[in-house]
Amino acid sequence: MKEQVQKTFEALFALEDIREVLREALPTGPDPGEEQAIRAGVARVRAILDDLEAGTGSPSVTKIAGSLGIRNREEEIINIQPIQAAGRLTPEARKALIAYGDGYSTCDACRKPFRLDKITKPPIAAFHEDLARFLNMDVARVVSGARRGFQAVTSTLVGKGDPVIVSALAHYTEFLAVEGAGGAVKEVPVSKQNLVTPDAVAEKIEAVLRETGKTPALAMIDHVDYLFGNVHDVAGIGKVVHQYDIPFLVNGAYTVGVMPVDGKALGADFVVGSGHKSMASPAPSGVIAATAEWAPRVFRTTAMTGDLTHRKFGIKEVEMLGCTLMGANLIAMIASFPTVRERTLRWDEEVKKSNYFIDGLLAIEGTKVLSEYPRKHTLTKVDTTGSFDRVASTHKRRGFFLSDELSRRGIVGEFAGATRTWKLNTFGLSWKKIRYLTEAFQEIAAKYDLPLATGTGPA
Repeated sequence: MKEQVQKTFEALFALEDIREVLREALPTGPDPGEEQAIRAGVARVRAILDDLEAGTGSPSVTKIAGSLGIRNREEEIINIQPIQAAGRLTPEARKALIAYGDGYSTCDACRKPFRLDKITKPPIAAFHEDLARFLNMDVARVVSGARRGFQAVTSTLVGKGDPVIVSALAHYTEFLAVEGAGGAVKEVPVSKQNLVTPDAVAEKIEAVLRETGKTPALAMIDHVDYLFGNVHDVAGIGKVVHQYDIPFLVNGAYTVGVMPVDGKALGADFVVGSGHKSMASPAPSGVIAATAEWAPRVFRTTAMTGDLTHRKFGIKEVEMLGCTLMGANLIAMIASFPTVRERTLRWDEEVKKSNYFIDGLLAIEGTKVLSEYPRKHTLTKVDTTGSFDRVASTHKRRGFFLSDELSRRGIVGEFAGATRTWKLNTFGLSWKKIRYLTEAFQEIAAKYDLPLATGTGPA
């Protein structure tokens, strides 16, 4: 680990040790022994900061709790891992984790009616309203991941044997949500361009009607799929679905938090997003939003009464199991939200950077892009069978040679050992890093005598 990164972590840990002394002190203040411990801790922090400034010093902490390594992935390297790019925490979110890490930290000022979305200190209630406005929906809730949003909707609307429309590119969690509710997935085939079209959805609905005699209970379509990162015409699909009076869920796991998403313009009855994939939030976290028509059903409150105690919990929402995303995960999501909201307005710039890199990669002879091109998203699937895999076929490290070369240049996140088809995500990288990334791939190509298009070599 680089000295300055190592010392930054050590300083943070040393400050936490001081914090622990303050936590053990009485409300009246530290006793003499605790004051001495604080002074010793401050001296330790000063020494670490001196090393940090000078870029010197040997590591004094290499493990947390004796077994956990220090994760320095985002401090030292460029990470193009497909599912991690838009989940990097903002500085505000990292500070929030420090301040609100205790288990029920969100519940310090919880008062009647004792429900998460009603808490005003910290401003959780206001955040729920902000989320709904952000997505142009009527009601929003935070959940522990997009999958819990799918589950809330399917358990509300899908019964035993009910058909549910999904795409042939649907995420496995959509399948599980339908299966858990007792339904049956009916997949819409994709076009040659790996796109889900409104016409294909209409044809599938008609086929399901002929096959089962039942109107599908729900349609779930990914705004951007996880396999190719293609942007699908969900607005057009929404119009088709509503012609059959089928409720429509838009899976925005790869769009909510990175690009503008207007739920009502898309024709969505439900919009589901992922906090840890696309909203700069810790895992697990996510959001589900609904229109006024469907919110009373998916956010229904319990009507059950205990047979012995006659207890009632009428304010608690059944699909949310009362309260959902509590503690530091939620607070970090709130802390990141101003940045997340603002960055969606710069989506065009992110797409430009994605295309700059992909163009540079395509300049390596034999490389193809399997996603739609030019790119409309930062998640991309590429095919390097005709380029880097040619090297792998004779290299002693096989496909891992590419991982080795990238690692030496401070780049990680590609599928280790994969040199045929693999995915990457450039979201959030600065232009400086985008250019470095592009040049690194072209340098590796040149090293192994893979031809480059004229004028596309490293600057």
